[in-house]
Amino acid sequence: MADLNWKGIYPAVLTPFTENGDIDYDMFAKNTHAQIKAGVHGIIVAGTLGDAAALDTEEKFELLQYAKKIVGDQIPVILNIAENTTRNAVNFAKKAEELGADGLMLLPPMRYKADDREVVEYFKAVAKATKLPILIYNNPVDYSTFVSLEMFAELAEYPTIQAVKESTRDLANVTRMKNRFGDRFSILGGVDTISLETLFLGADGLVAGLVDAFPNETMAMYNYAKQGEIEKAVEIYRWFMPLLELDIHPKLIQYIKLAATAEGISTPHTRAPRLPLVGEEADRIQKIIQDSIAKRPVLDAVHA
Repeated sequence: MADLNWKGIYPAVLTPFTENGDIDYDMFAKNTHAQIKAGVHGIIVAGTLGDAAALDTEEKFELLQYAKKIVGDQIPVILNIAENTTRNAVNFAKKAEELGADGLMLLPPMRYKADDREVVEYFKAVAKATKLPILIYNNPVDYSTFVSLEMFAELAEYPTIQAVKESTRDLANVTRMKNRFGDRFSILGGVDTISLETLFLGADGLVAGLVDAFPNETMAMYNYAKQGEIEKAVEIYRWFMPLLELDIHPKLIQYIKLAATAEGISTPHTRAPRLPLVGEEADRIQKIIQDSIAKRPVLDAVHA
């Protein structure tokens, strides 16, 4: 198994489809190789950006196995869990471990708006069922569940719960977590539009979206930030921002697939109910992508 220390850049990789809606495994491999070449530290399969809501359970396991086959032990492969019941989440975690996943990203229960006690018990049940390291996804904006400091205090008793994807969109929460828990939990920023600020506040890395289209620029920004080259990191970030804003929209999958398609490392296809963009929206998003590509920064060797 690949070493997983929850530091660095972890793309929530896309699931490219063919025009008829099948998984395009060749394009998945092409994108994954682009991520590895750029220097990412791991990949997360079947997350929100990876069309978790549109994939069957067996397709998620097939993607995991395929990713492990093409990645080997170069970087960790993390599988996302987004289930409706504790029983299904536990069974999913056990199967993921059996198939060779290096770690898990764990969302709170889907559909049912569980209270704090129910969410904590859900997370604990999964943690007890597997030896795999777990990244808790804290995203109250999109998933209606806020994992509070008090909830993390209970979860701290479980050594497999090691990290948090910090997507509260409240930058102060990074500092709250650090003040309360020190280095007990690794913190990975999960919102592209505040990613650099999150790193400057001491986050250990990022679970990124636009990295799927622009892995080299993402890695350069991250490495500049970690090396204290603040002006260079900010310069890339300012160029990046119109693209990063594609990550905070309900159509983020369509948008980011278009960006990655423009870079030759995805297809634009989605599964219904997601539909191709049309009219003014299509023109506007394509213009953002093309304008950004036209004035992309020249990277030096620091990102290598």
